[in-house]
Amino acid sequence: MSKTILSIQSHVSYGYVGNRAATFPLQRLGFDVIAVHTVQFSNHTGYGSWTGEVFSPNHIQEILDGVQIRSPKVDAILSGYLGDPAIGEIIMNALDDFECDMWLCDPVMGDVGRGFFVKEGIPEFFTNTAVQRARIMTPNQFELNAMTGMDINSPAEALHACNLLHNKGVQTIVLTSFEHDALAKDKIAMLVSDKNGERYIVETPKLDLSPPPNGAGDMTSALILGHILNGANLRQALERTANNVFDVFTKTKKRGERELAIIEAQEAFVTTDCPYKARAIEAG
Repeated sequence: MSKTILSIQSHVSYGYVGNRAATFPLQRLGFDVIAVHTVQFSNHTGYGSWTGEVFSPNHIQEILDGVQIRSPKVDAILSGYLGDPAIGEIIMNALDDFECDMWLCDPVMGDVGRGFFVKEGIPEFFTNTAVQRARIMTPNQFELNAMTGMDINSPAEALHACNLLHNKGVQTIVLTSFEHDALAKDKIAMLVSDKNGERYIVETPKLDLSPPPNGAGDMTSALILGHILNGANLRQALERTANNVFDVFTKTKKRGERELAIIEAQEAFVTTDCPYKARAIEAG
């Protein structure tokens, strides 16, 4: 019987961000996905214009109440863009309501070059509250800086920042996009740190994608969760995810479009072939 993942994040009708970037990769990995949308837009906001609306916390709660009647338990909860800090509290209550102890929280709040792009109160929710119950968190470099008050420029500093979040409760931290002073300019890294002392980093080529596609973080979080739930250890999950993302980016660049080539790259999600290998790293 397939495992069920409750995915609570944004939705667009056109393109691949939020649930549109997460649902298909998870389905391709064999999961049943219950998608609850925090917003419904025509397209992602990177285009500069869009239509649609942000759903209220009451709307999200009503949808979850109805879902629970049909599916009282889920194997994991995946969350991304919230829209409102009150939705974060609803997700934490859902952990109990759906009898679930596996929550992957993607603390979507900003990015390098863009700064914060979420409502007041959402960064504080991730930093002070979500860390107490999330099993896995998947910040990008800007978000890890923001959650720890650090300016991360080396793997050692990244691991120190991860430890700060471990001390607040998070079991596993995945730094989804990492550029540091010693990294070659044509490379990009992904790092994982676990409370049990496992620490790995993997590097892949950095492709020139202009404009860079939106939704990569949403897809990355889904893939990490899917590979772990399918039995991969942390090193394998990191390797497979990084290689999956690189394959999607490669096909996206070939298409010459800004939307992620998720459909074209789908075979990569189910292969265990990983040309780019992770290596263990030590805390500084």
